Order: sequence, then C-alpha cells, then structure tokens
Amino acid sequence: MLEQVILGLAIPFAGTSAGAACVFFMRNTMSERLQRVLTGFAAGVMFAASIWSLLIPALEECASMGNLAFVPALVGFWAGILFLLLLDNIVPHLHRFSEEAEGPHSTLKRTTMLILAVTIHNVPEGMAVGVVYAAAVAGTSSVGAAGALALSLGIAIQNFPEGAIISMPMAAEGSSKGRAFAGGVLSGIVEPIGAALTIACAGLVVPMLPYLLSFAAGAMVYVVVEELIPETMGGAHSNSGVLSFALGFTLMMVLDVALG
Repeated sequence: MLEQVILGLAIPFAGTSAGAACVFFMRNTMSERLQRVLTGFAAGVMFAASIWSLLIPALEECASMGNLAFVPALVGFWAGILFLLLLDNIVPHLHRFSEEAEGPHSTLKRTTMLILAVTIHNVPEGMAVGVVYAAAVAGTSSVGAAGALALSLGIAIQNFPEGAIISMPMAAEGSSKGRAFAGGVLSGIVEPIGAALTIACAGLVVPMLPYLLSFAAGAMVYVVVEELIPETMGGAHSNSGVLSFALGFTLMMVLDVALG
C-alpha cells in the first residue's frame, strides 16, 4: 500500500511538471483561446472531483446518521469555502487575463503573483489527494485505493495545462526557459507536500473524514467558481470554454466511476 500512496502523491505533481516542460519544446506564446480552453478543462475536472470523489464519499461516511447525514458535509463544505476566501484576501496574487492584483498590496512581480494564484488553488487539491489516500490506507468503506488513484489521475490531467499556462507566459515575458520551467513546477509543489502531511496525520484524519472530504470539496468549488470559470467565460471564445469544461467534467466522472 505504501508504494500506491507514493505513486498517488507523485502523479499530480508529475502532471504539473510535464505541463511546465512544454516551455522547452513549444513556442513561448499561448493563444488566449487555448488558455481559456485549458482553464475550462481544469475547472470541469475539479468540479467533478469535488462531487464524485469528495462530497458523495463524505455523505456515504455519515449514512448512519439518517436524515442528518448532510450535516458534516455541509459544515466541511462551508469551512472549505471560507478557508479559500481567507487565503484569497491575505495572499497577494494575480489571475490570468486580469491587470489588477487581489489580496493585500504588494510589490511582487506579475509572474510571481501569477504563480501564487495557482499555488492557492493547489492547496485544496493536495489536501483532497491526501484525504482520500488516508481514507484508503485506513480501509474506510467510502474510499478505496482505486478511487484514490482516480482522483490523483484526474488532478494530474488538469495540472498539465496549469503547468504550461504558468511556464510559457513567463518565458514570453523574458524569463529563461529554465526559470520558467521552475516557476511552473514550484506552483505545484504544495500539492504533494500538503497530501503527505495529511496522510501523516491519518490517525486524526479518519475520525474527521466526512468533514475533511467536504472541506476539500468546498475549497475546490471556490476556486472553480471564483477563478477558473470567470477566466474561461470572459471575453471571446466562451463556447470553447463551456465545451472544455464539459469534457473535463465528464472525463473525471468516468475516471471516478470506472476506477472507483
């Protein structure tokens, strides 16, 4: 099981690194339409994962509570929303297609704040992977090793375009390809670290599993609605964004059901 856990933690980070490596063999500019398509795809994967891999297992864990089975999921979901709202307000960051930074005033460079924006929404992804693997290690009925692997694969797939969307604009703005690659990779490093810390606390995680699963779901939904969907739908090519969102959503759904 240890090998499965290590693989599960490495897969999402590998997806980010592979996407960042695009800077070495693709032109440094990425069209706005392609960025919106990739962002929409990532949003679809994250939204589906929050439902099939996190919220539904959270509800299943509380089935013995009968009509009150929704309470832990409700509490955890809102805790995740508020946690990301807090991060949004205390960490200076800049969304793609935006000229105005969010969070406290900062003199950080534009590329640094773009990396911070991606890092913020990698926090719930890392926690989500850690929680499902902690549950799988503990042998809970709602989450198995196959379901945890499905989530890791889904996160890795949506991390690939994220890595490229960070590294390639950095190179286009004058950074060396090596530095641009490092920036893309670093934006995803928080995921395996967060997942590993969550698994290390498995003894505490399992009793709180319904809350933590739904916490991760709430945090991911916040990212999708507050950041990814606006980036996908604003301006031209919104139809492409909708279709790519639907593709990401259905792919994650298929992965979770087929492997879970």
